[in-house]
Amino acid sequence: MINPQWLMTFKTLIETGHFTQTAELLHMTQPGVSQHIKKLEQACGYPLITRYNKQFEMTEQGRLVYQYSEQQTHQYQKLINNLQTDSAYEGTCKIACSGSFALSLYPQLLHLQHQYPKLHFHLEAAPNNKILDSIENNTIDMGIVTQSPINDLFDTTIIGQERLCLVFPLQYENNNINSDLLTTCGLIDHPDAQYYLSKYFKDCGSHNLVDIKIEQLPITSYINQLNQILIAVAEGIGFTVLPQSAIDHFENKDKLYIATPITAVTEQLFIIQKRYRHLPKRYQTVTSLLASLCR
Repeated sequence: MINPQWLMTFKTLIETGHFTQTAELLHMTQPGVSQHIKKLEQACGYPLITRYNKQFEMTEQGRLVYQYSEQQTHQYQKLINNLQTDSAYEGTCKIACSGSFALSLYPQLLHLQHQYPKLHFHLEAAPNNKILDSIENNTIDMGIVTQSPINDLFDTTIIGQERLCLVFPLQYENNNINSDLLTTCGLIDHPDAQYYLSKYFKDCGSHNLVDIKIEQLPITSYINQLNQILIAVAEGIGFTVLPQSAIDHFENKDKLYIATPITAVTEQLFIIQKRYRHLPKRYQTVTSLLASLCR
């Protein structure tokens, strides 16, 4: 690694053409300038200037070192400029959320990008635990999750709630929902199904469902692609449980039966980010969008 102070002395010397002027500009002595050039030459392993009659010319190696010093100066100035620029409408936002919420969020992010072309989005659909891991590892900056983290690594803000729906093929409409019906119908399993079912059975207010052992329900199909889950339900293969947003974006809703619970089942939505990490202003723009979307 070349000493940046020696490099600056060399760059200044080349641009002034004089040891005396270089010393004055850098508030050094002339022998100090000569010492820097000597140390830089030793570090590079080549003479960088050829001295003659109190003047000098760059060697070929000196020309390359000077070009390098110009690049370093340019990169430094670019860094300083970037540090000073923190725009609410420019840069890339790295966000993660559930697949169902992404169906609602992504079109809104695209609309925002049309308004502000320099604002870009990296949106990843993932389950809660993957989102937390990604934020902890700094591969994602902001997440929307349905469970508040239990540790103190994250800052959490409630932004709203979303309804959970128990979804059946249409032929099960108006049937009494109990253990026998669920066993007959069979579960369309997906990565969040166990969590959603547990919450739904616990909070829906139906005594027929609260004691059902979820792990004993027969699984008739498994799919981890959100946009495919309801296809199996519409085809009569089985039932499932999903957030309302997933159902809203399904084309064949007329082939589904949404059970009406005694008590509406909802899950809260939280914005999370890494504690003590100050995010750029552009994430405030995203937060405002999320607040309006979840209102």
